[in-house]
Amino acid sequence: MPRISAATIGEHRTQTRERILRAVSRLIREQGIDTISMTDVAGEAGITRTVLYNYFPDKAALLLAFTERVTHYFIDSYERELPERATPAERLRVFVRLQLAGLLAHPHPGPADLSAALGPDAYQRLADHVEPMQRILTGIIDSGVASGDFRAADVTATARMILAVIGAERVPLLSGAVTADEAEELVSGFVLRGLGCPPA
Repeated sequence: MPRISAATIGEHRTQTRERILRAVSRLIREQGIDTISMTDVAGEAGITRTVLYNYFPDKAALLLAFTERVTHYFIDSYERELPERATPAERLRVFVRLQLAGLLAHPHPGPADLSAALGPDAYQRLADHVEPMQRILTGIIDSGVASGDFRAADVTATARMILAVIGAERVPLLSGAVTADEAEELVSGFVLRGLGCPPA
């Protein structure tokens, strides 16, 4: 039975869950999502596998919780970093910068590899958890089209393509072939030109 250091059982559970998710974050940076195991996570968090399974029944549930945490962090960061009265182009640049920072902070395999590691059902649930970020991007494009700054015949399809362009920088970023600043300029410039808005 692990020693309880918090004032209540509820606080102890919250602290333990936080330790587990911090352990996942460290392991993802070191070895990637696809190779970590529940044993790795338990060891990194300083708990037994039995305790870990009391919080998360399998790897998919663990990664869903971690993805939800990262998504909330992204949304908070996006709202915090937006300049007051930001133009659609400025909002898009902030979005791209934070997405690229997330790729560096939480390295993960591409969608095909991740789907193979988790299975299609778990991968779909994982994809559903990042939907709020896609909504932000769709809102940015919509506002640019409404203001006349952007041209996009199909906003939803355009958002998908922009996310694919950002994802294409994953390997160059993680290998050190490009810096975060270089990737941001490449992606933002390419996307803004595609939207009919030459980058400043």
